[in-house]
Amino acid sequence: MIRLLYTLLLLLLTPLALLRLWWRGRGNPDYRRRWGERLGRVPELPARPRLWVHAVSVGETIAAVPLVRAWRAAHPDWAILITTTTPTGSAQVRRSFGNSVEHCYLPFDLPWLAAAFLRLSRPTLAIVMETEIWPNLYAGCQRLGLPLLLANARLSDRSFRAYMRLRALVAPTLGQVALIAARGAEDAERFIALGAPATRVEALGNLKFDLERSPQTLARGQAWRTWLGADRPVWIAASTHPGEEEQVLAAHRLLLQRQPSALLVLAPRHPERTTAVAELAQAQGWRVLRRSALATAPALPTPDQPAPGERSVLVVDTLGELMDFYAAGDIAYVGGSLVPNGGHNPLEPLVFGRPVLSGPQVFNFREVYAELQALAAVTLVDSDAALGERLSAMLAHWPELEQALPGPAVTDWLHRNQGSTARLIGRAEALAGLRQA
Repeated sequence: MIRLLYTLLLLLLTPLALLRLWWRGRGNPDYRRRWGERLGRVPELPARPRLWVHAVSVGETIAAVPLVRAWRAAHPDWAILITTTTPTGSAQVRRSFGNSVEHCYLPFDLPWLAAAFLRLSRPTLAIVMETEIWPNLYAGCQRLGLPLLLANARLSDRSFRAYMRLRALVAPTLGQVALIAARGAEDAERFIALGAPATRVEALGNLKFDLERSPQTLARGQAWRTWLGADRPVWIAASTHPGEEEQVLAAHRLLLQRQPSALLVLAPRHPERTTAVAELAQAQGWRVLRRSALATAPALPTPDQPAPGERSVLVVDTLGELMDFYAAGDIAYVGGSLVPNGGHNPLEPLVFGRPVLSGPQVFNFREVYAELQALAAVTLVDSDAALGERLSAMLAHWPELEQALPGPAVTDWLHRNQGSTARLIGRAEALAGLRQA
């Protein structure tokens, strides 16, 4: 009965969901395309063993890259289907895998749409990245006997409280999951408290520790740095949110008082916001360059193109290049943290040996930040003034700022936390009958 009420409510909200897609298409036209897939009209795929991975958007897709590559290396005869919810996630799939994987949008969670998707896509094994709980889709998987695994599953304080209010719906849905591979012990306990069977919950670690530091990314980062200017400090403010760009620009203004040649690379979390962010910076008197105007990604500017001058801000309005700019910069500020969004992944700049700054609102990665603070590998600031002062202090002796890999303690910590991908592959193979449990 509770799932029927959920379905009726979702059916009533579907026109609003489509309207929201159209509205978001003002900034990113891709939101107005491929609506048929969201309504269950996905391409019919050939019958063969198939791993289906659902990754909502960019972050989940990046986290899934080592998993997908490991599965493909171990099982080259399997097809791999990756579904996303956002156009930015879709673009990241193509950037990461090209045409070597199958891809479509995941339909809305209505029973007949979920059934159509599963019938046409024919998955053998399903892996849902992080915490996406869809009652009708999960019921459809159970009806077909399709093993479903929640990978890198986490529950923030906010999400846990919200799901607890819906426990009557969430508990039976979690009971349809073959395995919940939680990031850590606290996440595992929360899933059990929500009603997941304890025998199907296991803390396997954080897949984001298995992030690849590829030579190609390092080479692109070095090429960007050469063009931006090796003789100036460069810092990146990444994954910023509304209300945060103003603080970042204020901090940069403070930095310029001591480092007048410093360059800010500003990468909003959602690319459709870049026009608004660029207009904000221009209204404040900054010279704004948009990355997309320099060259068609992934191509870099030609050497004869002038680099950003003083009082310039480079706004990143392309997808999939954040790691390149982490590799190019001297210091990284990880956004979503000077506003109450819960922060984003600090491991990405850390693997390139970059000092990490964040605001205090990091509850989405609370355990990771706590361990990084204990290792003195991250600095939290609580205002634009504090961010500007810390940047100034760290860059006071630039270019002598340490550019090497993290120190031995941090490197050891990173290595100790790796291996989640291999553990997850083992559990997934057992669910697919490819090895003994």
